[in-house]
Amino acid sequence: MPEYKQTYDSKRVITAAEGSMRVFNRIVARMTKLGLSLMGSRVLSVRGRKSGEWRSTPVNLLVLDGERYLVAPRGHTQWVKNLRATKDARLQLGRKVETFRAEEIADADKTPMLRLYLKKWAWEVGTFFGGDVDKNSPDEVLHHIAPGVPVFRIHAI
Repeated sequence: MPEYKQTYDSKRVITAAEGSMRVFNRIVARMTKLGLSLMGSRVLSVRGRKSGEWRSTPVNLLVLDGERYLVAPRGHTQWVKNLRATKDARLQLGRKVETFRAEEIADADKTPMLRLYLKKWAWEVGTFFGGDVDKNSPDEVLHHIAPGVPVFRIHAI
């Protein structure tokens, strides 16, 4: 078993503390709200589990075999915890806002989503994996990191 730089469990969270990442997220969110998607970007809005207020963050919408998914490369972040608590949320691209219900994917079933996600967005999210994984990693590695990378299937409502 290879050694990993990170622990991939239910406590894994990578914050956007870096100034450049915060600026990048703001730019992507603003462009997406204007209707300009950067390789599948959307603005996810989900109600806070404590405050009940809407919280928004840019995400990448992954489409695999006609199903749509949200992958959390930073781990068990606030939007992930909020989505688990409420299940219903919104995706926005420009003026189009879609309400959906989320279904969390079991760790054992995440491998195809993680592989495609890394193929499409490694240039953007690769840093969140600390060099432990990339699009060419064997299935065993993707299975190992699955507990630290939440994935949700989205269903329109």
